[in-house]
Amino acid sequence: MNSAAARLALFACLLVLLLPAASARAETTWEVTGGGWGHGIGMSQWGAFGYAKKGKSYKFILRHFYTHTKIGGAPGKKIRVLLESGSDSVNFSDATQACGRNLDEAKTYTAVRDGSSVRLRSADGADLGSCGESLQASGGEAIRVLDEGAYRGTLVVVPRGDGGLYVINSVSLEAYVQGVLPNEMPAEWPDEALRAQAVAARSYGLATGVGGAPFDQYDDTRSQVYGGFSSETANTNQAARATAGKVVKYGGKIATTFFFSTSGGRTENIENVFIGSDPQPYLKAVKDPFEEASPYHRWRVTFSQSEIEAELGDLVDGSLQAIEVTKRGSSPRIVSAKVVGTGGTNEVSGPSLQARLGLRSTWAYFSKSG
Repeated sequence: MNSAAARLALFACLLVLLLPAASARAETTWEVTGGGWGHGIGMSQWGAFGYAKKGKSYKFILRHFYTHTKIGGAPGKKIRVLLESGSDSVNFSDATQACGRNLDEAKTYTAVRDGSSVRLRSADGADLGSCGESLQASGGEAIRVLDEGAYRGTLVVVPRGDGGLYVINSVSLEAYVQGVLPNEMPAEWPDEALRAQAVAARSYGLATGVGGAPFDQYDDTRSQVYGGFSSETANTNQAARATAGKVVKYGGKIATTFFFSTSGGRTENIENVFIGSDPQPYLKAVKDPFEEASPYHRWRVTFSQSEIEAELGDLVDGSLQAIEVTKRGSSPRIVSAKVVGTGGTNEVSGPSLQARLGLRSTWAYFSKSG
């Protein structure tokens, strides 16, 4: 064999020897398969959709997801919803009165912070006087808050203790529900599903609050998503009006009617999701047999080794070896797990693991390959 041929043969041998090593260094892939979207407590919205499609009434739907409850009545009240926080001024129109003055609803006005009080100005900047500790503006069907939307009821502007202003919509309970419903459930869904959502939204709005603030609810997912008059639709308003004053009750009190998108086929006990919460007889796991139309009934995501380690952060000691589930709830949702690394093991709750990895729910299974 000549020297060139010998070198070629040697190179081929080395290449064959190196291939397994290169393959061995291929990065591990982690696959997460799961079901549902959301916390899993209370009413599954896609489950409500499925039951409505099967001809079930809104009362049946609510009693199914909130076990041992009754549908009752509740007195009307005002709900104060935070629309904006921190700005030193807010522009609004369609108001006929504010700060003891008659206003032109065709014009735009500005509420401005002035120390611990609020002042009213016209669009051209002219000072219209002090409103005292708060500005309250009212009008016809709705007041428009620039860059926010139009809202029924009263616009309230209050100075914040740490600077800026709170911009609040004080609105009747029924108008509040009308402003929530199309933002929490598609307006084209079946009437009985929309009615179930209306009662759940009304109950949740009455049973919860932020506590200690000059408002009762946020306008986003910290409470319920509220879009006010601007977001109302004919279908959702009809569902709200058809159930006016109706709430879910347990033991004579208004129930905290948690709801979410998709259950995966079974809801979950509150204590298995909100770790440390007391068990509630009406927030227990139930079968959810008709929610498979949801695009999130089953899902799958993948991570490379480096991606999953980056997401888990300080939960991983060394190199990630396994994620071991130590407890599941009444559904397959993870209550607790262990993150096993080459340098040690760390315990984590299911909700914390979900948050770290950005998963749709705690209903998850982990496998790796490579």
